[in-house]
This record gives sequence, structure tokens and C-alpha cells, in this order.
Amino acid sequence: MELYPNLILQALSTVRYPGTGKNIVEMGMVADDIRIDGRRVSFSLRFDRATDPFIKSVVRAAETAITTHISPDIDIRGNIAVVTPDPEKKPAEQPILPDVRNIIAVSSGKGGVGKSTVAVNLAVALAAQGYAVGLLDADIFGPSMPKMLGLEGEQLYMRTDDNGRNLIIPAEKYGIKMLSIGFLVEPDKAVLWRGAMASNALRQLITEADWGALDYLLIDLPPGTSDIHLTLVQTVALTGAIVVTTPQEVALADARKGISMFTGERVGVPVLGIVENMSWFTPAAHPDEQYFIFGRDGGKNLAEKMNVPLLGQIPLVASICRSGDDGTPVAMSNSVSGAAFSELAQRTIDAIDRRNNTQPPTQRVQTH
Repeated sequence: MELYPNLILQALSTVRYPGTGKNIVEMGMVADDIRIDGRRVSFSLRFDRATDPFIKSVVRAAETAITTHISPDIDIRGNIAVVTPDPEKKPAEQPILPDVRNIIAVSSGKGGVGKSTVAVNLAVALAAQGYAVGLLDADIFGPSMPKMLGLEGEQLYMRTDDNGRNLIIPAEKYGIKMLSIGFLVEPDKAVLWRGAMASNALRQLITEADWGALDYLLIDLPPGTSDIHLTLVQTVALTGAIVVTTPQEVALADARKGISMFTGERVGVPVLGIVENMSWFTPAAHPDEQYFIFGRDGGKNLAEKMNVPLLGQIPLVASICRSGDDGTPVAMSNSVSGAAFSELAQRTIDAIDRRNNTQPPTQRVQTH
């Protein structure tokens, strides 16, 4: 018997696709690539998706139709190819905060080490050097930035961008843009949120705010390691992290955990350096005297052990605490403390530049 394409199509027209009850020729499932080489026949069957549950049964039915309606000695077994469309290409992921050059996490292993004080004064010191700076208070359960910047009770406003999205306009003071969950909750009431709610709030403050073009966006994280930290590294690609500690051994132990969290294989965020806060106490009446209340050089020694830079040692001075309570960061003052934060800002800039010149950009942690 002479074989020709129409004979093959006639046999295949007896095969029905279970999903519709129509025959596979009528449905256009038989590709225009029928090949006949002696008694060997091959062709392709088209399916809309690779996960079609009827692929195997239709292929077997097509083989049976050929051998039943034409000849049992036709070589068809294994010669029917299955063709499915290429998976649709996902649209290119839009960069988050495309106009922010560097995103820096300010972290601490435990509470009470002055992390937020360091974050506020570092932001103000960077702005004083002429940089565009943003500050995000990501300590969802204990927001302190409105108090420390004298912005308690500040009214936030929204604007609509060119794509119709409503964006929160950050508050501005001392040359920095700042957002905090403290603007959105009653200051005297505890924030009783589950982890998912807190994470969603952080994500909104990052992605639904009009941050504009910034040289540095500092993100003040809650102490320890939590859902907030994971949400942050999944939402944005951090340039690096700064870890704040005191010289006290119990604080240093927790600081080590914070460093290992960022530098671990699953997160992969470079640690720009350690800030040792409350390094020594200096009485106002005796500015040249130093009393090492919490131990001496603990942060410095940790930096050497962990092979990360020591960005600064900040003294314990009453004016730092007082200025935070008054909403006037000490970094603006012409004082020993102000000079310490100015030096910290310069060392932070140098660390960021060194990181950007020697390491590839950090990638967001992918959710699986």
C-alpha cells in the first residue's frame, strides 16, 4: 500500500480529543510536518500546554489509528512528537526604588544599644555633607523616629503618580526624608500586629512612598532578627548593613548573630562595618576624661575578629540622649558628639564606595 499524507490524516481524523470530543485533525492538532520514509511515519501533535492531562492518551490513540486504519506494519511507535507553546515570558521585573543609589540597613543584635540614635544622627550627618538622604523607621513595634526628629503628630499626605498609584509623601526635616509607622498609629498605644501584618506595613512604606532620588536610604531595623528583616531583604536589594553594638559582652554576642544573618549564604548582604556606641562616658565638666562603663574596645575587637571595618566609636554623652528627646539630633551641633557622627558619616561613605567598587550588586532574597 502506498502511503501519502492525506491517508495519514484520514486515519487521524478518527481520533477524538477527550477534552472537546472533536477529532484532532479538525482541531488543528496535527502539525504540517508529516514525514513518510518507506514504512516509517512521523509527525507532530500540538497541545495548548505542556501539562495537558490527555497528551499520552491522544498519542497512543493516534498510533493505534495509524496501525488499525492503514496497516499494522507501519513504523509509528515513538515517532509522534508533542509540541507545546513556549512558556510565556514573564514581564521584566520593575526595579524597586530605581532612583535610590544605596540602601543601608542599620541593625543591632539586641535592644538598648542606641541603634536608632545612630541611624538618625548618621542620616543627619550625611545630609549635612550635601547628600540626598532618606530614613525609614522599620522598627514597626517600637517606632522612635518621629520623637527623635521632632515630628510627632506630623500629618502625612498622598500624591498620585503618572501611573495612577497613590504614594505616601515622606515627612522632611533637617534635610532628610523620613517615614515611620509611628505616623500611622496612635503614639500611646501598643502595636499589636502579627508578623504578616508588620511585614506588609514595612513593604508599603518602602514601595508605596514617594522617596524620589536619593543617594542614601537608611532603614532602621528592629533589634534582633525577625520577619521584618526577612521581608526587607526579600523586598529590596540592600547595598549593605551597619551593625550597632556596645562594648558589653552580652551585646557583642548578639551582634555576632546579626552579622552572620546578613552575611549568610541565603541572605548575602555585605556588612559595611560595626559602630561601637557608648564606647566610654565623658563628663560634661571634664571633656578629656574617659570612663569605660560597658567595657573597652569590645566593638573594635569584634570588628577585627569578624573581618569587618570599625566605622566609629561613639561616646556616651548626656547631650546625645537629651538631643534625641528634644527632637534636635546632636549631629547638627558643633560638639565632640557632633564631630563623632560627622566622622562616622565619612567612614560610612568610604565603606559604601569601597563595597560598590569591589563587589557586585546585592540581589534580593527570592521567596520559594
